[in-house]
Amino acid sequence: MTAATHSTLFPQVPDSADAVLEGLDPEQREVATALHGPVCVLAGAGTGKTRAITHRIAYGVRAGILHPSSVLAVTFTNRAAGEMRGRLRQLGAGGVQARTFHSAALRQLQYFWPKAIGGAMPRLVDRKIQLVADAAAACRIRLDRGELRDVTAEIEWSKVTQTVPADYAPAAAKAGRESPRDPAEIAQLYAAYEDVKRERSVIDFEDVLLLTVAVLQDRHDIAEQIRAQYQHFVVDEYQDVSPLQQRLLELWLGERDSLCVVGDASQTIYSFTGATPDHLLDFRTRHPGATVVKLVRDYRSTPQVVHLANGLLAQARGRAADHRLELVSQRAAGPEPVYAEYTDEPAEAEGAARRIRELVDSGVPASEIAVLFRTNAQSETYEQALADAAVPYQLRGAERFFDRPEVRKAGIALRGAARFGGNDSLLDDVVDLPSQVRAVLSGEGWTTQPPAGSGAVRERWESLAALVNLAQDFAAARPAATLADLVAELDERANAQHAPTVQGVTLASLHSAKGLEWDVVFLVGVAEGMMPITYARTDEQIEEERRLLYVGVTRAREHLHVSWALSRSPGGRPSRRPSRFLDGLRPGSTATAGRTAAGGAGGIERGIPGSRGSAPKRAQRVPARCRVCGRTLTDAGEMKLMRCDDCPSDMNEGLYERLREWRADQARSSGQPAFCVFTDRTLMAIAESAPDDERELARIPGVGMRKLTRYGADVLAICAGQSLAESTDQD
Repeated sequence: MTAATHSTLFPQVPDSADAVLEGLDPEQREVATALHGPVCVLAGAGTGKTRAITHRIAYGVRAGILHPSSVLAVTFTNRAAGEMRGRLRQLGAGGVQARTFHSAALRQLQYFWPKAIGGAMPRLVDRKIQLVADAAAACRIRLDRGELRDVTAEIEWSKVTQTVPADYAPAAAKAGRESPRDPAEIAQLYAAYEDVKRERSVIDFEDVLLLTVAVLQDRHDIAEQIRAQYQHFVVDEYQDVSPLQQRLLELWLGERDSLCVVGDASQTIYSFTGATPDHLLDFRTRHPGATVVKLVRDYRSTPQVVHLANGLLAQARGRAADHRLELVSQRAAGPEPVYAEYTDEPAEAEGAARRIRELVDSGVPASEIAVLFRTNAQSETYEQALADAAVPYQLRGAERFFDRPEVRKAGIALRGAARFGGNDSLLDDVVDLPSQVRAVLSGEGWTTQPPAGSGAVRERWESLAALVNLAQDFAAARPAATLADLVAELDERANAQHAPTVQGVTLASLHSAKGLEWDVVFLVGVAEGMMPITYARTDEQIEEERRLLYVGVTRAREHLHVSWALSRSPGGRPSRRPSRFLDGLRPGSTATAGRTAAGGAGGIERGIPGSRGSAPKRAQRVPARCRVCGRTLTDAGEMKLMRCDDCPSDMNEGLYERLREWRADQARSSGQPAFCVFTDRTLMAIAESAPDDERELARIPGVGMRKLTRYGADVLAICAGQSLAESTDQD
């Protein structure tokens, strides 16, 4: 059985180290068994990266190679860290630490503060807005609510890029940031903000990282104590690492190289916070001996969704685009993406709600549907439209599930029933676990039928219904489980922020949807001015907007609906147009002139290129092995491609078509069949490797010295994205 991105709720713990590897595809297995030295995993959307790295940790622990307490797995959100802890527990590696950068640093800082600095550690504030407002008042600068938020973001960016107030203006200019106010004022506000914090003996979240870095730099004894504790590091979403987080990681590592990083440059969407994919893209430069594994088999989305996602990146520019991964869907064919144009935004919301109502009525669970938008301000229109259509919904990024009042009360009731159930008349006539839970929660407001409407009463019922469903799944997986066992499971999930599924359509911004997936996704507001957003002006900002849309597309497993409105309000001037990112991809549109040709083959970094000056000698023959799975190749066709026929291709389809057109011209002019120029297999091999020079072209089976001399210049020019006329002029 091949890998999947989601599994049953309560799987059985594997009974051995080898059992941990079962079900992994060849690339995932390579990740799981590469336990020594630096490892870089380039993982496309939906390729099972979390599965690969959790199985890597679990395999190392179960095989006795890694001690659980010596492993620190780091990611970027509490939800992702909780999911990782949950998966590791299910794989029999429950003692491994999986935390966010801030959580790991805060834990270390609290422990070592008395030894490193002395006294009580300052109080940690979770919101900066009021402190920034007080700093502005001290500077006699008036800021409205929007400016307060923007100035706070600038201060956060400065701190994660290790920029002090005096250096803010030149650093912001170098980074191409558009300051919300005069840079000198921002620097003044930043300095005043730091003064306010010192006066009140408080620190913020960025200070946690800065202070931990300072302690580890200044106190080698403390640094060595931490390095003795943690000897193996795994970093998820490595494309989102900031310079400050990278510095902390380097201090954790010291001189060692037991590091595994996982990321995808095409999903870099947080550069405004200081995140940069450079650390991921430069990993092999910093660690020349690193094992690099590419995951391109997409288990999440249908070929139709994957085709659109690949098409979006095929038009991208910049360094991240040069290292993009060409996804290969592993699922059966599904429906084509649906594109819809509306007169105004309310009509667009009503159209989406109407279609969602039809899907729910046809049996699609509401929890498997999402509406994704560029800004949170777009949410209200869709909340109203779904309420009018009597469709339950939940807001992504709102209150955490286990922090909801009704969930807290339900937990207290279940804990009491587990402890004193023998004296509870509600439980007199029930014997199985699901019936016990239903009986207890009926006293908290749960009923067999949901209440009408979609307001607060419905939201409370949905929370309780999620607990009832979880109890049913838990009992099905563990028939002997008691109410006390379920309460313990809920405690584990609360600590890991691993919430059960709530039956409601998810409304979320594209940024907050990262890492999630649904059967049906509605991408709304995909119009110029919103996607890309109006204030995205530089090439780098435009490309980040494209990557944000790519993230949205790759959230869909099967059904994808893309829509836009021609005006904002009913009766408004229809001046909007669909996003430029859809040009050449949606029916009836054409690609914008001047877009880049396709880039590197699946993000593979090449070795040192040879000289174009003289034709190289052919390499000595060695046994041919598949460059994807490593199997020895014997079929002549497979040997040309240097991969098995059923292994994923990273072929640049645009390059392949250009090569075919060129071959047809050559065949016509020479009066010979096309295969006499190059066979289809050879053209595919060229399109997959995209050679940079004659040495690389000569390595491809089917390119002999005669053909290299006759056709080499043309083929290399086409691979470089040049027209043959340009190539002739340069020569």
